[in-house]
Amino acid sequence: MKTFFLFVLIALVILILVYLYRVLRGPTLFDRVLGLNGISTKAIILMVVIGTVYERVDMFVDIATGYALLNVVGALAIAKFLEQRGRA
Repeated sequence: MKTFFLFVLIALVILILVYLYRVLRGPTLFDRVLGLNGISTKAIILMVVIGTVYERVDMFVDIATGYALLNVVGALAIAKFLEQRGRA
């Protein structure tokens, strides 16, 4: 079972690196914001998988939920900023 979790963790890290490329090389600001949201989503999944490996899912799910709430608030703040900037 540890081999499966190791494979999942490596796959998630590779996906995070793909999103990181989009953040660094994105042609538009929207691509960069979407890349950051993708990284946040994969990091949340990564936390839950790590919690499963260490058999402390309850603690890691709480941390992942807090991180997800921060991600939503941050995305809304960026969207509001971009909306206001577009009107000026």
